[in-house]
Amino acid sequence: MFGSSLMVGDILLVSFFMWIVAICAFAPLGYFIYMYSMKSGEPFGDTEPHGDSESKVLDLAEQLIHKVKDMLGKK
Repeated sequence: MFGSSLMVGDILLVSFFMWIVAICAFAPLGYFIYMYSMKSGEPFGDTEPHGDSESKVLDLAEQLIHKVKDMLGKK
């Protein structure tokens, strides 16, 4: 009718094998992301909350912001 000789079973079989190949192809990537996002046995997301860690860059940025606010406030 549509010029295709594929049956529904053939399409399902090809789809099944495509999923198997995709899982095998992306499993190492998922494992890599999982292993390298761990920090001392804890997931990457379980780090210190924002603002609790000291940083020279954050201190300098904060000083710069205060200076700019002071300069704008004096005008």
